[in-house]
This record gives sequence, structure tokens and C-alpha cells, in this order.
Amino acid sequence: MLRIVTRVVVWILMIAAAVWASDWLIWQGRYLAGGGYKVVSVNRFVVASLKGNKEEYYPDGAIEIRCTRSLLPEGIPQTGGNPCWWVERHGVDFDR
Repeated sequence: MLRIVTRVVVWILMIAAAVWASDWLIWQGRYLAGGGYKVVSVNRFVVASLKGNKEEYYPDGAIEIRCTRSLLPEGIPQTGGNPCWWVERHGVDFDR
């Protein structure tokens, strides 16, 4: 039983390493071609704390966020941004 679990863990680690490496290589190719980053517009809200653990939200317009055209999030494999698919799905930025 331990042998089967060990093999499964090794396969999962190998697949994760392959996904990471392929994402890095694809992003590196896009970056060298000038298309590794993208700018996405999101709505921004300023959050003010009130008495009794309440909050009030004030719209602050739209801001542009630089994101990476990759699969994996910030720092893995590239530093400096969240992937664009994440930023587009979470189109609101709260400034607390």
C-alpha cells in the first residue's frame, strides 16, 4: 500500500512540475515577444470603518491593473502580478 501511495505522490509532483515549467516557458516566450503582460480595468472602492464593526463603501472610479498572461498566480513563475484570468473575474478592488 505504501508503494502505491508513493507512486501516486511522485506522479502528482511530476505533473505539477511539468505544468509549472510549461507555464513559465509559455509566459517567457510571450514576454520576449512583448505580450507577457496586459492591463485590465477594474472598479475601485474605498472602505471606511464605522462604529460597531460596520463598513461604508465609496466608489473611487476605475483603475488599471497590470497582470500577467499566464496560468499560475503571482510569483510562480513570474513576479509582479496576478494572472489576467484572475483579475478579470475579480473586477473590484477594495482599498481598506
